Amino acid sequence: MSLLRRVNTSLPQVVGFTRRSLKSLKFAGDSLDSSSSPALIHGIHVFHCPDTLGIVAKLSECIASRGGNILGADIFVPQKKQVFYSRSDFVFDPAKWPRVKMEEDFLKLSKMFNAMKSVVRVPTVDPKYKIAVLASKQDHCLVDLLHGWQDGRLPVDITCIISNHDRGPNTHVIRFLERHGIPYHYLHKSNGSKREAEILDLIQDTDFLVLARYMQDHCLVDLLHGWQDGRLPVDITCIISNHDRGPNTHVIRFLERHGIPYHYLHKSNGRCFLAIDASAGLQGKFNLCFGSSSRAAFDAGVKLIGATSHFVTEELDAGPIIEQMVERVSHRDNLQSFIQKSENLEKQCLAMAIKSYCELRVLPYEENKTVVF
Repeated sequence: MSLLRRVNTSLPQVVGFTRRSLKSLKFAGDSLDSSSSPALIHGIHVFHCPDTLGIVAKLSECIASRGGNILGADIFVPQKKQVFYSRSDFVFDPAKWPRVKMEEDFLKLSKMFNAMKSVVRVPTVDPKYKIAVLASKQDHCLVDLLHGWQDGRLPVDITCIISNHDRGPNTHVIRFLERHGIPYHYLHKSNGSKREAEILDLIQDTDFLVLARYMQDHCLVDLLHGWQDGRLPVDITCIISNHDRGPNTHVIRFLERHGIPYHYLHKSNGRCFLAIDASAGLQGKFNLCFGSSSRAAFDAGVKLIGATSHFVTEELDAGPIIEQMVERVSHRDNLQSFIQKSENLEKQCLAMAIKSYCELRVLPYEENKTVVF
């Protein structure tokens, strides 16, 4: 389950206009008569530059000189690091500070301090981020994303759902997508490069790709076919997995034909395995992982379960962390309540990662960390 920024590893600068009416923000003491006060709207600015004197003063001056008012500001200057990070929430009158002029003002500030990143966003004016969702058979994260989008809790537009699972026409997900006009693309089994090309073609007009419990077999299949064709000079003695594949799947049928044992690890036994992210070739992803399988964790009697949202890198599960959540479980939990708690954590952690990213709260820090305001 992951969230993917398709183009690059920097936060995209989104500038755009819509015909939607501007939302008025009212504060304590403000008159309810809209004619007596301007319609103020909310803006967000993030800044990353070499640390020096006067940055906060200039940021404040830039906003105040146009009649804006800072509601909150988060600042981070790491010890022994000459870098500066900030995120500012402010309100302004668009009649006094037009969106294009705002962009110009912050660009001047960026040049003044040789900023590595300077992004401004006005949520009620700028277009929502467009996302596509990759999903497999498990529905809980996908359904939660769809309902979050429908309820307005997630500030995104969903362009399509892409899946390696062929859902029937009368399923809950398909009925929901049809009601809201969201395309569903079923990707037939294919090799990794072909499938990746299909996905890239489908997400041309998106800002993010969200992996909602998306799992695929093509890396394992490629290894098996490479062994079968003689391209890999190895002998495969067995396949070990924490995923219980059904008896009629392509992988199991292949293994049975060639007499290769398949071992499903239903217990947590402390072994380590080399794992490959099946979508590592797609750039800018972040992935949500949940340690081992819920059944293995339940059988092991764990007392804490957790979920992690992070950027995906070439190394599996090693990208910069965005969000982490944990919950306590006990001997009183049965397998059903254990799995429900696990799935709830996955849904919450993924939704929080998407929301934080869309609100410009996530900034890259050093090689493998993030600043999350």
